[in-house]
Amino acid sequence: MRFHSTLRRIDSPIVLAGNRLENAVLFWRQRSSMHLRSAVFAALPILLLLSALYATARSPETEQDYGDLSKVGKRSNRKDQQPRPFREYPGVEYADFPVPADASVPGEWLFARFMYRAVPSWRGFRFSNWTIDYPRSDRHLSAAVRRLTRIQARSAEQPVAAEDGDDIYNYPWLYAVEVGHWDLTDVQAAKLRDYLERGGFFMCDDFHGTVEWETFVASMQKVFPNRPIVDIPNDDPIFHTVYDLDDRYQVPGDQYEETHRTYEKDGYQPRWRGIYDDKGRLLVAICHNMDLGDSWEHADNPNYPEQYSALGFRIGINYIVYAMTH
Repeated sequence: MRFHSTLRRIDSPIVLAGNRLENAVLFWRQRSSMHLRSAVFAALPILLLLSALYATARSPETEQDYGDLSKVGKRSNRKDQQPRPFREYPGVEYADFPVPADASVPGEWLFARFMYRAVPSWRGFRFSNWTIDYPRSDRHLSAAVRRLTRIQARSAEQPVAAEDGDDIYNYPWLYAVEVGHWDLTDVQAAKLRDYLERGGFFMCDDFHGTVEWETFVASMQKVFPNRPIVDIPNDDPIFHTVYDLDDRYQVPGDQYEETHRTYEKDGYQPRWRGIYDDKGRLLVAICHNMDLGDSWEHADNPNYPEQYSALGFRIGINYIVYAMTH
């Protein structure tokens, strides 16, 4: 039997038609609706109070929460110089990814992922953009380095924070993802600059279009306000350390599986750019309008085209070897 769902006014002079079961359904619906309205009105003052407290509360995302700027580049004690032990964080895409059995075995190289502060959302929240693709992407590239080079790579990655003493200086190659959403603090910018000037190498990836480029540049200018961002020429050693990469093409993210487009937003053309020091050494390799991180992450995904993962691994390995030899 089907019951009419139309609710009739309680004070209507029209006699309710139908059987007792329909009347019972109508009664309980009306009663539930009244209880819901009462609960909303009762909670309204509490919600208003919480909103006022949230609006006036001090945000934890202040410069003072990110370390002491005066200590950057200064002599430190031996404890601060030691590498941090392996650690994990919940990621945007993976919250409990299996740890390799040999994760604690050290190596000549490991995937060092830079932890940065992200731009606030319209509600003021800052998301963990630095964890995009983490840790699946990191471990796939580490496995590729083991198989395709003679470098003894650790199987597990290492999240690296600029605020952790001198830990950042233990890694010759540093990677950051989604830098079109970063908002470096003064300490992060100063520590990254000091790291690069001492011989470090920074690779950034997975940001697209004009708006994300402008966000990236705003923080990168805090790192190097006087060094220009230029296109990396094809004859630069970074494209020829292990593989000759004269014929490069745009490497898309996994969105390609649905859209069959290699670009995102208005990032139609891939750009390999960089920042050099005074002696011609490449300090920063900027992978704009491409997503190498996804090409590593989805290397075992049968729906993601192999040609993109193949180029992504070759680019990553060239950059790693360049970082360790220049």
